[in-house]
Amino acid sequence: MHSSATRSTPPSQPSRRSLIALLGALALTSPLLAGPHASAATATGLDDPAKKELAMELVSSAENSSLDWKAQYGYIEDIGDGRGYTAGIIGFCSGTGDMLELVELYTDRVPDNVLAKYLPALREVDGSDSHSGLDPDFPRDWRSAAKDPDFQQAQDDERDRVYFDPAVSRGKSDGLGVLGQFIYYDAIVMHGDGDDATSFGGIRKRALADAGTPSQGGDETDYLNAFLDARVWAMKQEEAHSDTTRVDTEQRVFLDAGNLNLDTPLDWKVYGDSYHIG
Repeated sequence: MHSSATRSTPPSQPSRRSLIALLGALALTSPLLAGPHASAATATGLDDPAKKELAMELVSSAENSSLDWKAQYGYIEDIGDGRGYTAGIIGFCSGTGDMLELVELYTDRVPDNVLAKYLPALREVDGSDSHSGLDPDFPRDWRSAAKDPDFQQAQDDERDRVYFDPAVSRGKSDGLGVLGQFIYYDAIVMHGDGDDATSFGGIRKRALADAGTPSQGGDETDYLNAFLDARVWAMKQEEAHSDTTRVDTEQRVFLDAGNLNLDTPLDWKVYGDSYHIG
């Protein structure tokens, strides 16, 4: 629903493409064309491959205490947050439906996979913290499936469809730069893309009560501070998420430094552990 088809430029229009490229280059170098908002307009989005890699590492530092997000395909445990098993590169949960959708996608692509037999149980436990029909072998089989490149690709694809692409799209529509898009992404990862008070939609609504988005004419830093304030409030509503360091000593650090484009080097802390990306 959030993806869009890529259309190639008709062969009869190469000159138009060249003209657009030339105008873009001139905008970067000419003070007459650049204007006061040129830096925001020309900054890459979080979907730029290098920025996306940063986003994966930043989230992994908070979710897995490691920058090596690709080592997390086989991660699985119940962290006691009421969502059942949490697993994989983005914390797919047996109790929130995204793990079920992931295994369904994987089974569509590889019908005889080791996790397919758990689909009835995953449908049964959806919405609860139950392990019924999953124990004792589901964690072992998850780790086994994680060695399959097809399962790794399925995790990547579901992460993008459910979390990353919607966050980037909404961030861009709100006029946010790379940091703001990442702040949206991290919020959707933890809280889900819902409308209740502690989901992404509720957090955004709470922020809008204090500041407008850049697309509404508001100041980007003011709005992001309001969003992070609302995010901290939402996190403190759940005991399992009450440690707000992924906001306080990570995202807020970048925002306070004025690093709206999430440029490296980056230094931050999560749960007291220090991280650096050069």
